[in-house]
Amino acid sequence: MQVLIIEDNQDIAASIYDYFESLGYIADTAADGVTGLHLALAKDYNAIILDLGLPGIDGYELCRRLRQDAHQAVPVIMLTARDTFENELEGFNSGADDYLIKPFALKDLAMRVKILSERINRLPATLPLEVGDLSLHPSTGEVYRAGKKIILNPTLFRLLAYLMKNPHRVIKCEEIEYAIWQDNPPDSNALRAHISNLRRSIDKPFGHPFIHTVRGCGYKLTDKKSVRLFRETV
Repeated sequence: MQVLIIEDNQDIAASIYDYFESLGYIADTAADGVTGLHLALAKDYNAIILDLGLPGIDGYELCRRLRQDAHQAVPVIMLTARDTFENELEGFNSGADDYLIKPFALKDLAMRVKILSERINRLPATLPLEVGDLSLHPSTGEVYRAGKKIILNPTLFRLLAYLMKNPHRVIKCEEIEYAIWQDNPPDSNALRAHISNLRRSIDKPFGHPFIHTVRGCGYKLTDKKSVRLFRETV
């Protein structure tokens, strides 16, 4: 497996590099955003470890360019000392899949890289899911609403797929967290941040929302106009 480490602190970068090499990874490093973006676009990585405070291009902007301009779906784990919910939300909004606060344990970082990289390879190859004018295609990783293609990172894609497999049903937060992260959710704010980011992609640009909050319980994806759900037959 190949991992790209974009970190301007040489000591932190060296520690991550040595640890991942000891686990059998092939690792590349970049000390600034411009070099990191160039490497990310030039090679196919299984995961990118991205520091937030980079010279040249910061982590937020680099991740946005990967997702919006280059349409790269590689899992991105963002590293930062900024621990507010607003910072975390901005990280997820820029396209990050996970968000790890410094200082962190290298074992924890490696576990997250392993889980994310394996998860993107296990996306189920099933028939398309459709709810109203929203469609998701597991075999190609594509999402459309009203004929417009929507770019989602791997975590948002899995989140939307789970909601679309359970339309019109109130799903508890704990159930969604387990479906997406199993026993290792990033933190208590992660689901809320990802739901907010998903709404920004599939709801806000359009006439009516699909995702609804059920206070004190969880979330529901529904379209009052029409529903078509294609499931894989057994």
